[in-house]
Amino acid sequence: MAAVRTLGLIVRSVDVFETSSVVTLFTRELGKVSALAKGARRLKSPFQGGLDLLGVSDIVLLHKASDALDLVTEAAPVERFASLRRDLAALYAGYYIAEILSDLTDFHDSHPRLFDAATITLRHLGDSESRSRRLLRFELACLRELGLMPTLEACAHCGVPVEGRGDAFAFGLATGGVLCPLCRPGQPHVATLSGRTLEAIRVLASPGGGWRELDASPASLAPVRTTVGNLVSHQLGRRPRLLPYLGA
Repeated sequence: MAAVRTLGLIVRSVDVFETSSVVTLFTRELGKVSALAKGARRLKSPFQGGLDLLGVSDIVLLHKASDALDLVTEAAPVERFASLRRDLAALYAGYYIAEILSDLTDFHDSHPRLFDAATITLRHLGDSESRSRRLLRFELACLRELGLMPTLEACAHCGVPVEGRGDAFAFGLATGGVLCPLCRPGQPHVATLSGRTLEAIRVLASPGGGWRELDASPASLAPVRTTVGNLVSHQLGRRPRLLPYLGA
């Protein structure tokens, strides 16, 4: 076993035995790991709050090469997101991020940029005006980082650009993105997106600050939320448990 020090976001915790927990961590260096934290539930825990859900901590793990659980030997809190303790909508959004990281990623598959995106998003969830757009950007960044991002500019089936083809676009969940009129017939799980919705998804998926200029009204973001939620649900094979609590 090798001792590894890493920053970790606690995304799940399950009580085991009388005083211990099994925690799922999304770490910057190792990706997702599950580890046994002995004594984590004692009144005088050796981890001093370092394994609180949705907190970022400095973690030391005894990392095992086999499928056995890693062992947490140290956990010191580094960052707590205050808005999650005073804003229920922010808390639900934080739980949704934890659910995606826990269920959509593979064990021991490192994604430092995704870790950074998660912590930045959690840091700003208290801003009710930008929360929905930030969460959508995180979901799209997650899909992109994991190689699951749909095509938004060219037909997912034949590669023909779809720009300038009217205000209604076919979007195939199973085929992985927009579809041209010739490829649309016969494709399963196809939704119809307005040009405005597709353009909003393109802006949210792009680097830079263009997303800040998007219309943040529920009427404008609702179809974007539905489409991105369906994308995530398709990849998970189920509807995320926290998705109904997000709103537009």
